[in-house]
Amino acid sequence: MVDFAKRPEVTVSTMGKLHNPTGEGVRAISNEAKVKAAKHSAAVASGITRTEAESAHDTKVGKEGTAKRNIIRKKTADIDSGNYNSTHKKQGGHGKGQWKDAMDPTYVEDVPIDEKDPLYNAAEDLNRYILSSHVDGSDHRGYDPQTSKSVYGPMLTNQEFKVQVAEALKEYFDSCDADEVIRTLEELGCQEFHHEIVKKAISLAMDNSSRERELTSRLLTCLHPTPLSMEHMEAGFNLLLDSVDDLSTDVPEAETMVASFLARAVVDEVLPPAYLSEQNNVRVGDMVIAKAVALLSREHCTARLERVWGPGDGRPVEELKIEMDQLLQEYLHSRELDEAARCVKELHAPHFHHELVKRGAFAAMELDGKKEEQDHANLDAMAALLAFLVKNAIVSEYQVKKGLSRLKDVLPDMQLDVPLAPALMEAFAGFCAEQGCLPVEKKVAAEVEEGTDQAK
Repeated sequence: MVDFAKRPEVTVSTMGKLHNPTGEGVRAISNEAKVKAAKHSAAVASGITRTEAESAHDTKVGKEGTAKRNIIRKKTADIDSGNYNSTHKKQGGHGKGQWKDAMDPTYVEDVPIDEKDPLYNAAEDLNRYILSSHVDGSDHRGYDPQTSKSVYGPMLTNQEFKVQVAEALKEYFDSCDADEVIRTLEELGCQEFHHEIVKKAISLAMDNSSRERELTSRLLTCLHPTPLSMEHMEAGFNLLLDSVDDLSTDVPEAETMVASFLARAVVDEVLPPAYLSEQNNVRVGDMVIAKAVALLSREHCTARLERVWGPGDGRPVEELKIEMDQLLQEYLHSRELDEAARCVKELHAPHFHHELVKRGAFAAMELDGKKEEQDHANLDAMAALLAFLVKNAIVSEYQVKKGLSRLKDVLPDMQLDVPLAPALMEAFAGFCAEQGCLPVEKKVAAEVEEGTDQAK
């Protein structure tokens, strides 16, 4: 190693500025000594004795005989209380972790923004104001118990609001209580998202039967104009028309259903007639708008659209009976099983199918009883219809059995119109047993009776 020249002028103050690997001529001093010297200098400057200054930051034991210690760090705690005090914290940490609510009227910025400041930014100044959907800004939507403050604007996000609305609509389909839906919407306090109700309600109804669709049309009438205004209705139907292609993936008849909802809304005065004209100009060639206009252009469109969702919508029993008579008469003339089965499904009244069996048998017996030739063609066709409905799980065997039982109870009254009613009733029961639309025990009993008659 090369020997460096000895320089007697090297001292503690010049240590580090000069290269002196050997350390010759430098008095040794430790880091602890430097710290104590600094403490002593600070104490002398403030008038505190050396003993008091050293004992102020020593480690203290909470209780004698325990290992619990209260560490009091330099410049982070009050000497008197021993608690943490962030006011002495360096590096700008004072106030970290504290909430400054801009909605609190008592909150004032420490450094007010000066418009004459060269660094003034008008966009940042807008953040100092609270935006509200009300004119005066004094009315609030709700109260948040966690923060003990009023809430301005929607209380839920859009996704949270949709979930709550879906639950309310499902409950409405079970209870048919529109007033409960209105109370729920008022409690949610999200007027900005009310247009989503139209789309959500119709989307759920399209996945269900005609009963739910009729209930949805009635619900829209109850919700208008409060809490859903005309603007909410138009915005909701706009969303629905934009999502028709997506709805068609799950519901192939989405276009026809949405058109029926549009036409029904115009008839119920939920939408103005001018809405279809405006949309027809904006959505040129849209099939949904064209179908809705066609439905409104038919003769007696008001009366027809009031029953656009069929009879299975909770209507009185008398109307269901009329619909049953019409579909049975049409079937006896056309003998189309698929069309008759579709009409029975649209009734949405599985608990009332025994009336369908009774009326179908009576209609066939009236036609066969007037003919001179006893070929029982209509009774055979009616038995074939019941067998087709049972095979496709549209009508249960129990309903067929119950319908025949009710038919036997009114057989004396039927003889006044059809004198051959008892014989035709036996023939119809035999046709039903052959077609397999009766329960097994009835079919076996019929075979036993047939075998006994042959033996005699």
